[in-house]
This record gives sequence, structure tokens and C-alpha cells, in this order.
Amino acid sequence: MLPTFSSRAFLAPMAGVSDPALRLQCKKMGAGLVVTEFTSIHSIIAKEKQLKENKKTIQEFLEYSEQERPLSVQLFGSDLLALEKAAKIVEPFFDIIDYNMGCPAPHITQQMAGGALLQEVNLTQQIFSTLVNAVKKPVTLKIRLGVTEASKYLFKDIAEIAEDEGIQMITLHPRTVTQGYSGNADWQMIKELKEISNIPIVGNGDITTPEDAKTMIDQTGCDYIMIGRGAMGNPFLFEQINDYLTTGTYKKYTFKDKLDAFFEYLHLTTQYNIKFSNIKSQAMRFTKGMNGGAKLRPKISRTKNLIELEKIMNDAYV
Repeated sequence: MLPTFSSRAFLAPMAGVSDPALRLQCKKMGAGLVVTEFTSIHSIIAKEKQLKENKKTIQEFLEYSEQERPLSVQLFGSDLLALEKAAKIVEPFFDIIDYNMGCPAPHITQQMAGGALLQEVNLTQQIFSTLVNAVKKPVTLKIRLGVTEASKYLFKDIAEIAEDEGIQMITLHPRTVTQGYSGNADWQMIKELKEISNIPIVGNGDITTPEDAKTMIDQTGCDYIMIGRGAMGNPFLFEQINDYLTTGTYKKYTFKDKLDAFFEYLHLTTQYNIKFSNIKSQAMRFTKGMNGGAKLRPKISRTKNLIELEKIMNDAYV
């Protein structure tokens, strides 16, 4: 059984972005579900072995806080034995196990993982069956349309197999793998998936405003929406969407609010092992659309440590 979600707006898994500090911030702002950065099944197995020797658990590697619940962990990799093992390792710590069949990055697709799996129907079926049988927690799936424009209806076959094998929810990012993040997400495809599915469907792609969120729900009939790039440096979006869906209005946030939010993010990072380079990238995202943000970003990129970064961000308060 899927857990109960406090809202219809979810935070997408994003490599180098959806770290535990940002996830917690988005959760506090009203995200109904947050998902870890996608993680290789092989690195989970290797890390667990290492951690066990030091009497530690996988939580040292896949960091999170209890306040994020319900919390989903996203896995990638297609080696069935490793998949089963990794799923069993993470199961005690997470509420949902999500499987990635959408990543378009070549270093992922080349290892028969992510979006490349969309064209491997038999292997896909084995993957779903392996995962669902390995754990008692609900298993969900994130997919793209297909690999190329010519195969953009592959998602329908994959979704049917997924449902038959016991996958409990599907997120569709309606672009092909070769599209990457270019062009527009084809929301009509989310509607088509919703029409043939008996499980909850999450629409993902090109939601950057509360109005976008409502339009996607109205146009596609999807049960939930997932926000990726729109939430980068903008955790307020979840509160705004929730308010807009219930009341038709929402609070606007100022540049000062964005700076305050960055410092809140920075404070949260102290509890986790987040690389400075990632924190610096988050700082860049928080300055998008900010007065003087374009001048600020080159300065941020030159910072070498947290003290320098804090000073530059503090000086931005005008």
C-alpha cells in the first residue's frame, strides 16, 4: 500500500540537487513526497559492505531525516541479483522504492539503465517482478515516453507490464530519452497513460508555476504532479501550488525571501555530508530571477569555501 501523501505536489529525484537539505526544505513547504537522488544498486551494495564493517548502516550513505517521510529512494541498474540485494538493503529505511527508467544521461543509458531500458521489454518485466517480490514496501516507477521520437509510445507497453507485475504508481516525464530536457514535455501523453491505467499516475515535466500545476492536472487527469527543475532554488513552489489548488490564490515571495530560504538551506546542510560544490550550485539556483542575481553568480562560482559563500550571499541583502 502506498502511504498517504499530504499534498499532490511531489519533489522529483535530481542528481546533485535533491539532497537531504533541499528535500527537507521542500517537505516543510508542502511537498507531499520527496525522492532521493537516484542511486546505483552496485554502489549501495558496495557501501553497505564497507559500512557494516564499521558497524554503521546504509543511512550513512543515503542520508535523510525522519521529517521527510513519506520518503522514497530511487534506484537504477539492471543486474537482477544486485537489484534484489540493493532493494532489501534500503527497504527498512524508506517508505517507497522507486525505480528509474527515465534518466537520459549517456553514462547511465550506456550501462543498460535509466531510459535505455524502455526498449528492453523482457528485461523490464524481470526487473519489476524482482523488485516487487524482493520487498514488502510499495514499488513505484519513473519513465519517459520512449528512446526516440519513433518509439515514443513505448511507455504504454511498459506501464501495462509494470501494473501487471505489481508496481503501485507511475511517474511519466513525457519526453523521449534522446530529447533530454529540450523541447516541450508532451502532457497529452500523461492523459493517455492515465486513461489506460488503474494505478495512480504522476505527471512530470515543465511545471514552473502554480498555474502550470493546475493546468497539468486539469488537462491530463493525473493524480499527482512531480516538480524537478521548477523547484531548484524555489522550495516555495510547493506551498504556492497547494494554496492555488485549494483557494485559487497564492503568496508571492520576494528576493529577500529567496535569500532567507538559501540561508535556511545552508543551515540544514550542516547536518549532512553534502559536497561544497553541490551547495555552491544550489546557491546559484537560489539567485535565479533575483535582483542582481546575474552579477552574483560569477562571484559565487569563485568561492572556495562556506565562509566565502556566506559572505557573498549576506552582501546580497540590500
